[in-house]
Amino acid sequence: MTRPILLAVDDDISVLEAVVQDLRRQYGSTYRVLRAGSGQAALDTLKQLKVREEAVALLLSDQRMPGMTGVEFLQAAQAIYPDAKRVLLTAYADTEAAIRAINTARIHYYLTKPWDPPEEKLYPVLDDLLQDWNAGYQPKFEGLRVIGHRWSLKDHQLRSFLSRNHVPYRWLDAAASDDAQQLLQERSLDPEKLPVVLFSDGSALVDPEQEVLAARVGLRTHAAQDFYDIVVVGAGPAGLAAAVYGASEGLKTLVIEPEAPGGQAGSSSRIENYLGFPSGISGADLGRRAHMQGVRFGAEFLTQRAVGMRVEGQYRFVVLADGREVSSHVLLLSTGVEYKRLQIPGADQLTGKGIYYGAALVEAAACKDEDVYIIGGANSAGQAALHFAKFACKVTMLVRASSLESSMSKYLIDEIAHTSNIVVEPNTQVLAAEGESHLEGLRILGPQGDECRSAGSLFVFIGAVPGTGWLPDAILRDEYGFVLAGPELKASGKFAGIWKQDRDPYLLETSVPGVFVAGDVRHGSIKRAASAVGEGSIAVQFAHQYLASF
Repeated sequence: MTRPILLAVDDDISVLEAVVQDLRRQYGSTYRVLRAGSGQAALDTLKQLKVREEAVALLLSDQRMPGMTGVEFLQAAQAIYPDAKRVLLTAYADTEAAIRAINTARIHYYLTKPWDPPEEKLYPVLDDLLQDWNAGYQPKFEGLRVIGHRWSLKDHQLRSFLSRNHVPYRWLDAAASDDAQQLLQERSLDPEKLPVVLFSDGSALVDPEQEVLAARVGLRTHAAQDFYDIVVVGAGPAGLAAAVYGASEGLKTLVIEPEAPGGQAGSSSRIENYLGFPSGISGADLGRRAHMQGVRFGAEFLTQRAVGMRVEGQYRFVVLADGREVSSHVLLLSTGVEYKRLQIPGADQLTGKGIYYGAALVEAAACKDEDVYIIGGANSAGQAALHFAKFACKVTMLVRASSLESSMSKYLIDEIAHTSNIVVEPNTQVLAAEGESHLEGLRILGPQGDECRSAGSLFVFIGAVPGTGWLPDAILRDEYGFVLAGPELKASGKFAGIWKQDRDPYLLETSVPGVFVAGDVRHGSIKRAASAVGEGSIAVQFAHQYLASF
């Protein structure tokens, strides 16, 4: 397999040679290191590499070059290799230009020269960037192939599951791909029974259950032990934070994740106001990083679905979808929320067939050059609009309110305003969805009255509901299903009859001692990734206090 490329650019030959030597010493066994003496020469090289379909992982360019500055080169290179990581080399006097380049050229990092020793000042930065690049890099495909129909709910769910768990696969549309039909024929598979997952060893799974598919692709579906210090249900930002802090502090930690690390935040195409990531980070990348961090500290992750909970003395049991149970002294509920469903004619039968809840990033490429509609005016809708604008011909945001100002962060409003193919339509709502096998049109009521429009894809962000129906009545919730905790419990008329402890509940403790809640599923929580991370880490400290009472 051809190794991906790292390209270094500098007009000073001696400096360029030093950069190349540092790169080859650390990365030469995994990547090919190329050089160019000017921005134009580097662009010519990239164009040749593109023709040969070679992968470029990293561009490392000096800023002060005659004819074309480093920022100008990196901005031009983005059009040729948009996924390559872009790093600017600057002198100390150029740092302001580098910071501006984060916004204009979308560079991923800037480094000041010199960086001696590289082990401390160069390699850690590049290691992080290359790790990110590799997470999204798909070399010449030799792995899973999925054959299905674009307008199939089961196919959409299967691909979403694989994508969110970072399992590489190639998707083939049975209706449009001759390769798909040939593969089905070669494997003697019924083209009417889809989706199908084909494995490199020649085996196949036809319309598999999620747990079966998870086990087949190497995800853990059975807990290694029967008992843990803390069991975390849900792997969104709150659950992942609890896993990292709990495991790093010596607690035997199990995380039950029905889908993938990141939770609802994992579907965010780009979170740009998260502390420490000036160029933004996708929800999937944030979840992947936290998952790896938790595993490194010893946390165990289980791809299963919690369907019940019971208490027996000091033990809290979680019942899993396969009928098994796991027990612990401490249980943390961090299941997050789900997007509300559209209550309009046609919505139910067209879900997964043109109507999707959340960003549904696996559908982005299929929307290339199409018109896409988004319902919602909060941050998640804004992030999705910016992401789909990279693929779609036009993205229309349908917003019930009179503007975005009351529900969306200003940085997103500004970006949307500067994106030419995004149109915001305030005071507008969808009345009905139309289509037979897939979405074909929408009935919309706006300032211009009732009208019908052609539409193939609709992404819905209309508020959230907690999935807490599986919890016992002893876990008190508000009228919407959000879990009550800490001081909020005393306002419930049922609390006095349930709580039998001599102490008040801890801040994030529910009506059942030793059961805590964190993140969006908690009543009164702030619906931000950073807030959820904070609550997840704080919950571990309360867990320690609870465990100390034994």
